[in-house]
This record gives sequence, C-alpha cells and structure tokens, in this order.
Amino acid sequence: MLGPVILAASRSDRMRRFVSAAPGTKQVVARFIAGERVDQVVPVVQDAVAKGLSVTLDVVGEDITTRDQAFAARDAYLELIEHLEELDLGTQAEMSVKLSMFGQALDGGHELALANVRPVVEAAAAIGTTVTLDAEDHTTLDSMFAIHEELRKDFPATGCVIQAYLFRTEADARRLAANGSRVRLVKGAYKEPAEVAYQDKAETDKAYVRILRILMEGEGYPMIGSHDPRLISIGQELARRAGRKLDEYEFQMLYGIRGEEHLRLAAEGHRMRVYTAYGTDWYGYFMRRLAEKPANLLFFARSILTKG
Repeated sequence: MLGPVILAASRSDRMRRFVSAAPGTKQVVARFIAGERVDQVVPVVQDAVAKGLSVTLDVVGEDITTRDQAFAARDAYLELIEHLEELDLGTQAEMSVKLSMFGQALDGGHELALANVRPVVEAAAAIGTTVTLDAEDHTTLDSMFAIHEELRKDFPATGCVIQAYLFRTEADARRLAANGSRVRLVKGAYKEPAEVAYQDKAETDKAYVRILRILMEGEGYPMIGSHDPRLISIGQELARRAGRKLDEYEFQMLYGIRGEEHLRLAAEGHRMRVYTAYGTDWYGYFMRRLAEKPANLLFFARSILTKG
C-alpha cells in the first residue's frame, strides 16, 4: 500500500524539498546513486568491469521544463561517452536514457527528443556500444516506441524497455520480439491507473512471465530486469527451453541492490548488467527505488532518525 503513496510523492515539489533537506538523505541516496559527476561514476564502472560485470549508465533527471535543459542532458551523455572512450570502456558500458530528459514533454517534444537522442546514439555506436530507451509513464510510450523504431533504421542495436504491469505490453512484446529488438523487461515503477495497468503484484508477476516467454521465443535479445529470485530462476528456465545460449540474453539489476546476486550470476557465466545512475537530479529516481521495496523505505527512515 505504501508504494502508490511514495510514487505520488515523487511528483511533489514540497516532498522533494523535505526529502532533500532530511539529515539522513545523503547516506541513503548514495546507496542507489553512484555519484553526482561523470568522473565519480567512472571508477564505479571500472570496478564493475573488473568483477566481470557489465553496466548501463543513466544520467538521472527527467523533470525538464526548458529546451536548454534538454540540450544540457544531451551534452551530459556526450561527455559520458567521451570518458568511456578515453578509458576504453565502451564495450563494457552502454547507456540508458529517458526521453523526457531530452525534452519529450515540451512543445514539439517528440521531434526535439529524437533530435537530441540521435547524436548520443551515434556517438555510442562509434565507441562500440549502444543506448536503451527507458520506459516512463504510459502516456509517453507511443512516442518512445516511434523514436525507437526510427533509431533502429540506422542503429539496430538500440534497445527499449517494456513494463509488465501495463495491459498493452504483451502486444508490444510480440512486435518487438518479431523484429529482433533488444528489450529490457521490468515490472514497472510508475503510478498508473487501473484502466491501463495491473494493480495487484501477483497479476504483474504472471504478466512478467508471459511476456518473458514471448521475448525468449522471439528473434530479439531479452534483458531480464528484475531482482526477484523467482523470476530470475524462471528466466533461466525459459531461456533453456528456448535453446538460448548464455550470450543470447542477459540479466539487469540496479546498482546498490542485491550486489552478491550480481556476482553470483556473473560467476555462472551469465551476462549481468548493473543499471548505474548518477547525477544531481536524483529525486524521482530515488523515490521510485523506495516505492519498489518497503525495506528501502525503512532503511531511509532509520537513517533520518539516526541523523536527526
């Protein structure tokens, strides 16, 4: 029951100010956010790679209100790519982007987001890596999928994310699996109405399994975005039944969550990619992490009380 309340708070400016000022916030944010600057996140990437892990990097920030902010977001990713190239980390690190950060919600936002993300995708391809378009709330998805399709004409490795709790996702999965897309499947972390999304966790889990089966039996590259031990085990079994080799799918988990499981899967020969966020505009991302798991919220509450 707490999850929807926290997700609603993620859009509250008043709550943003309270959480940002809370004495224990910095400690808890550091658990999920790898740093504020690109030079702080590069050592995290190097450490992950040394342990046999891959990464996908997300420059956090999605509440864009001006075109200049959208251009700054584009430039932040281009700066990241320069650092990865200098350190020869391009093949181990890809990028995840939220199109809202590239101006999708502004006037003419679809065209603006496409124009801003294209040079990022081009630069990523030039150093041997790629970009995945993150899924946001359901009102943005038609635009995201259209941009994904457009980018794949020149950069077929461009990935996208689908969310199991949305009713539309099984149809989206069939289309994407048929055309050979790289697809990350997650449960979903936005507050969505009952008209478009399952509200019950058990129903979402069932949908996740149905959709993952579609992806595993398709022509694309499935990326299993989950920390749920049961779904991880099911993913392995579905991959086996579909005759997939270990390099024909991967697992993805968040930085700061279940680190020992990251290493276990990598040791078994799986490609294990750590979703690693960094940047100063961390609030929305942080609140969704709290909403996903009550233990995260309890950890945050204890930190505030300890520091207060």
